[in-house]
Amino acid sequence: MYTKEVLAHFTNPKNMGKMKNPDGVGDVGNLRCGDIMKLYIKVKNDKIKDIKFETLGCAAAIATSSMITDLAKGKTLVEAKKISNKDVAVALKGLPSAKMHCSNLAADALANAIENYQKKKNKNGK
Repeated sequence: MYTKEVLAHFTNPKNMGKMKNPDGVGDVGNLRCGDIMKLYIKVKNDKIKDIKFETLGCAAAIATSSMITDLAKGKTLVEAKKISNKDVAVALKGLPSAKMHCSNLAADALANAIENYQKKKNKNGK
């Protein structure tokens, strides 16, 4: 059912945990399945310097959260914004069709974290 990549990111997730003083936070959830993701970013020179996640959900939700952090870390904000749910699914070598919504949540969480950072930055005039 799940690829080796999905199982690896589920059993040994990367960048998992809460981040102290993040520059941006993205919260998303799916009421139908109950998956909840929170993604934190630290930004330096318009690049994602650090990224972490907290996810309450199934194996696919945890795996997609882990993978999106791998894909985004070290990228510029412009590059990171372009990471799509399809990019996440391809990097995991596929997801069951019933679990594709997890890749949507991961991509949305990243986009929301970047948007949150940019709003804070604009508000503070930096």
